[in-house]
Amino acid sequence: MITLGVDVGGTFTDLVLRDAERGTLQTLKTPSTPEDLARGVMNAIRLTGVPATDIAGITHGMTVATNTALEMNGARLGVITTRGFRDVLVVGRGNRTKLYDIKAVRPPALVPRSRILEVDERLTANGAVHIPLNEDQVREVCGKLKEAQVEAIAICFLHSYGNAVHERRAADIVREILPGIPVSLSGEILPEYREFERFSTTALNAYVGPKVAGYLNKLSTNLTDSGITAPLRIMGSNGGSWRADAMAAEPVNAMLSGPAGGVTASIGIARLLDLPNIITYDMGGTSTDACLVRNFEHDMTTEGHVGMWPNRAPQIEIKTVGAGGGSIAYLDMGKFLNVGPRSAGALPGPACYGRGGTEPTVTDANVVLGRFRPDQALGGEIALDTKAAHAAVSSLGRELGLSPERMAEGIVRLAVSRMTATVKEISVMRGLDPRDFTLFAYGGAGPLHAAAIAEELGMTRIVIPPMPGAFSAYGLLTASTRYDVTRTRLTKLDQTSTSELQEILEPLRAQARTRLKDDGFQDDRIDLQIFLDMRYVGQAFELTTKIPNEFDSTEVIEEAFRQAYEERYGQLDEGPVEIVSFRVIGIGAAAHSDLPKGTVTGAIEDAQIAVRPVLFDGQALDTPILNRGLLPTNAIFEGPAIIEEEGATTMLPPGFTARQDTYGIMTLTKAGV
Repeated sequence: MITLGVDVGGTFTDLVLRDAERGTLQTLKTPSTPEDLARGVMNAIRLTGVPATDIAGITHGMTVATNTALEMNGARLGVITTRGFRDVLVVGRGNRTKLYDIKAVRPPALVPRSRILEVDERLTANGAVHIPLNEDQVREVCGKLKEAQVEAIAICFLHSYGNAVHERRAADIVREILPGIPVSLSGEILPEYREFERFSTTALNAYVGPKVAGYLNKLSTNLTDSGITAPLRIMGSNGGSWRADAMAAEPVNAMLSGPAGGVTASIGIARLLDLPNIITYDMGGTSTDACLVRNFEHDMTTEGHVGMWPNRAPQIEIKTVGAGGGSIAYLDMGKFLNVGPRSAGALPGPACYGRGGTEPTVTDANVVLGRFRPDQALGGEIALDTKAAHAAVSSLGRELGLSPERMAEGIVRLAVSRMTATVKEISVMRGLDPRDFTLFAYGGAGPLHAAAIAEELGMTRIVIPPMPGAFSAYGLLTASTRYDVTRTRLTKLDQTSTSELQEILEPLRAQARTRLKDDGFQDDRIDLQIFLDMRYVGQAFELTTKIPNEFDSTEVIEEAFRQAYEERYGQLDEGPVEIVSFRVIGIGAAAHSDLPKGTVTGAIEDAQIAVRPVLFDGQALDTPILNRGLLPTNAIFEGPAIIEEEGATTMLPPGFTARQDTYGIMTLTKAGV
């Protein structure tokens, strides 16, 4: 049985092929096709050479939803809302997004006020009907939205998290009058309180929905036309995969589709190495993603943003910075050097791609520093144009009076500084010492900069997994199916019995179990977990807390919250506790995708391809260039060295040692530690 994991990035499309019968993994990397992402996916699949009938499953990490929101080219959107609440999406919150910018402008609404229409209806906070839905008004606004030529509609009624009956009836009317127009309901997309965030998340879902659905439909058609009948699954931001049709209906859950795969795979390897505390560092062509993992578990958040808009769909807490291999270096108005967030992307790409790019990037700087072989093909098919890289970096260096080599070092150091700040944000700023964690580096550019990141943070151990350039794609193969089912219900813990809590949780359990069974999972592969959004009475925001599946007292729940609170905020408060939202996580266990084992014998010299000068801190050192696939198992070797493989290059600076085990996992350690 052959399964594929395909991850589309801003620069490259990565594919990992798993042959279950042979127990092998193969990787492939090909340039992304921004003008038609489905074509890039099909190109990658065709390049495997695998017969269509042999493919049993495809899991896909996509960027369509995110790119649609960031590029603001989504559907022409209309919104139907409760009378008196037309301006929720326009006004938003009163907080300043840029604290010290006196000229800061409020982010624009996804939909203009003219296409936000009101109808009479009202529910109370507990879901009881206060004012019945005026169905004639719904029909009337449908006519107005038709005249406005809307392409998608979001229905956002007050308190629909407690009872979505009015939204469902309004949706029935909309579908009757405007057939073919996709409709998103806030009570289904995000059944949680806080009207602006719920409305915004629902509007975002409707805004990106037509493009995502169009992309998935086109990809599914292309697969079918190619003779591939295997089911297509999409990676969700929560770390689990979804059926393609389910994700097409709720694409707001795929905003972190690609990065989630790498975090999932990292935890699997961390368990293999018995390293419970890690920081993942995924550096690609456009951006860098970092995630903190404690006791083999990543944090989840519902406080995410896509560009300027809140997205409260559950997602792995991943921090992203616009610094990648394709990030462009430039001088601002004050002649200060900057790197990113603007990227050269896949086209034209860095200057060294030879595709017309002229601005210097982080990848071009590494070419100047000698970290890539002149005859090395990036991504398997992009021949390096070293002259173009030198010309781009030299042009910027002349403006600052620096040599190409000094300029290249400055570009890389600034990129490292930006990435280091992101890691500090998820560790130091939470009172956690990154030196207590292991750095997991992957992505096409992650292993190249991992040692510099570790030194900046004082970290002494780095893990470079197998297939680092396509590691997120490998993570797609290891991902379980996961559905988050939520309901907001304000509940004071000291005034509630365990039986009442179980009564609230039971329909959520049933819903999660039903969704997994619809995906073909039997009871022995279904795991249900309980999380509660809790806070001290009087606080404005809550903390998601995992509690035991079976609990016999409210004291057990309160103690779990207090421990989580102290761990997150470094202090323990007193006072009564309340539950804001109930969450049941339904997980359908994935088939095992273990790393294959193997032993390579011989000496380090057998893996040596060449020796060439490479710049380290301004000093050119004769550096062995090693083929990772030929490294002898468990042999320890010292830096400096450059380790090459398809899709990624690892830099081992002086002062570091490296060892690769039988799984092909390479560990870099600061010498003397």
